[in-house]
Amino acid sequence: MELVCVRHGRTAWNEVRRFQGRTDVPLDAEGRAQAQALGAHLRAEHFDFAVTSDLSRAVATAQAIATASGVTVAPEPRLREMRFGEWEGLTWEEIVERHPDLAGASAISPRVYVPAGGETFDEVCDRVRPVLVELTARLRPDGRGLIVSHAGVMHALLRVALDGTEHAALGVKLLPASIIRLSGDGSLPWTLERVNEIAPPLADSATVAP
Repeated sequence: MELVCVRHGRTAWNEVRRFQGRTDVPLDAEGRAQAQALGAHLRAEHFDFAVTSDLSRAVATAQAIATASGVTVAPEPRLREMRFGEWEGLTWEEIVERHPDLAGASAISPRVYVPAGGETFDEVCDRVRPVLVELTARLRPDGRGLIVSHAGVMHALLRVALDGTEHAALGVKLLPASIIRLSGDGSLPWTLERVNEIAPPLADSATVAP
C-alpha cells in the first residue's frame, strides 16, 4: 500500500516566507499552476481515496489533482496546518526580532519551538496519528491514498509513519506542491520512498482535462 502526501501549492505568504498556520491564505497564480501540474503528474495513478485539509490552499490543490485523476476529495480538519498563534503573518526574521532566544533555531524545525498561542509539534503529531490509523484501515494491500496538507502536518505524518524515528527527512524543507511517498503493509513503520518529488511545469497552453 502507498500514501501520496502532497503539500499545497504556493501562496503569496509562501513567496515572502510568512508563517501561515490556520490563516486561510489562498493559492497565488504560481500555486494554481503548480496544482494543475500536480494533476497532470498524478493523473495516471489510481487513488482509493483522497483527503485534504479544509484550508482553501490545500482544497484547491486537492481539487486540481482530483479533477485529473477522477477521485473524490473529502475534507479532514485534523490535517490543518500547525497553529502558529501570534506568529501567523510574520517572517522568521520578525519572529526572532521579537524573541531573540530563538536566534539559534531554524524556521523549518517546529520540533524545537512552541509558537506563542500555538501548538507544539507533539500536539500536531497527536492529532495526525488517528488520521493515519483510519486511512491505513481503508487501504487495500495494493491500494494508494492521497493526502493533501501542509508542511508542518507532513512532517508530523513522517514522524508518526516512521514510528517516532527522528529521520533526517524531518529536517528537510518541504517545497510548495511537493510530494512525499510512503509505502507499507499496514503496520508501523512505513517506508519512506521519496521526499520533495516535484511535478514538471505544464506548458503555457496545457490544461488538465476533467
